[in-house]
Amino acid sequence: MTKTLSGLFGARRRNAGRQEESLAAAVRAAADYLAGLDGRPEARRVRLAAAIGTLTTARPASSAETFDALLAAGNRALEAGEPDGAAAELGLALTLADTAVELRGRSKGAWRLRGLVLEALGRHGEAIEAYDRHLDLRQSYTESQDIVLRRDILDETRSCLDEAARLFPGAPTALAAPDGHTRAELRTAFADQVKARLAHLDAHGATRAPDPATRRLIELYATYRRLTAEGRVPDPLVGDAVPLGAGPFRNMIAGKAVCLVAGADALTGAGTGAGAGASLGAEIDAYDVVIRCDSYRLDAPRTGERTDVHAVTLRGPTPWEGPRWTGEVPTRLVFGDPADAWRRSLRKRLTPGAQRHIGDASLRRPLHDPALVGDGDWPRGGSTAFTVLRLLDFLDVNPRIDLIGLVGTGQLRPEENEWVTAHARKNASTETRTALR
Repeated sequence: MTKTLSGLFGARRRNAGRQEESLAAAVRAAADYLAGLDGRPEARRVRLAAAIGTLTTARPASSAETFDALLAAGNRALEAGEPDGAAAELGLALTLADTAVELRGRSKGAWRLRGLVLEALGRHGEAIEAYDRHLDLRQSYTESQDIVLRRDILDETRSCLDEAARLFPGAPTALAAPDGHTRAELRTAFADQVKARLAHLDAHGATRAPDPATRRLIELYATYRRLTAEGRVPDPLVGDAVPLGAGPFRNMIAGKAVCLVAGADALTGAGTGAGAGASLGAEIDAYDVVIRCDSYRLDAPRTGERTDVHAVTLRGPTPWEGPRWTGEVPTRLVFGDPADAWRRSLRKRLTPGAQRHIGDASLRRPLHDPALVGDGDWPRGGSTAFTVLRLLDFLDVNPRIDLIGLVGTGQLRPEENEWVTAHARKNASTETRTALR
């Protein structure tokens, strides 16, 4: 019995020693990364450096705090490297993820991180294996739906690449053997394959009547781009909400009188005369479509009670960390750029059942999207209300568009106020209402 206990304690000491060695190696890799930074790091790398600082002081390797610091540093490294495929950050992220898996082989967070890093590195087969390990550790099938979605998308995009490579001999290497190629490299290779095929048809005068294989190649490319840009729609994480594109949104509001309403504070004391403020709520509720922006508070006498469309703009470097949108509305539009941050924010902040329709990717940046307003010269980061009114002005399907309490109340930026003033119908506007139509 004494020998058995002695052997058990010895095995635990050896395991603890291996864990300390693994953690020390990960910390050295993180320190080497910091030593290699030059110039003034951007915000993502500043956050990574802070996470590494926490990791370097965490001990022992077996503690929960140390493991949390390891995962946090790994996720920050992924965040810093994923947008542009930076090798240094993604390499560090993989080292930290591998260490986390070694320390706790049954950690969902460790396998999730490893899968995300491998996917970013283009090692899709290994990423699927890591996602499967993560999903096997779930307590119920309702957990980790974002990972289920990512895994399914990897399968579907791989099928698109495989079929495209088989359609014509001499396909780019990235299509024939996609593992190890980043998403940007695969997208470029796929586009080159389509361009080469169309150029071949053009040289033979057959561009207007492409053969079935070419049509199939174009279909596969369109599917691939949709999956990589927007994911699978509808997204199960937004409950039963129906995705709403620019066209359906246009049809939804066509022929209706629309008002875009300021917050309750901006409407305090609105109008002139003893009963003006109190009657404004009834006036607002009489419109066919009432649109409100960002976080708003209802005060029925002043603001009305209805909200048909809630529009919100994502702000800051990590917009997905904001509060969830819980207010129930028929339609919610979320504006944001870049696309990855926009998608992540939807999955983190939308409350299932709180909206019947959710604006899809075609409505995420209407002011700068060439397919919509496309005003590339307009400064980014403007007010939500201005984005909405420019979208309504562009769609041009409403007989009446009124802004209530927005102009001259600090709700719009100075240059936005100038635009509204220049386009307003002076003879149809009042102190509280500015008419665009």
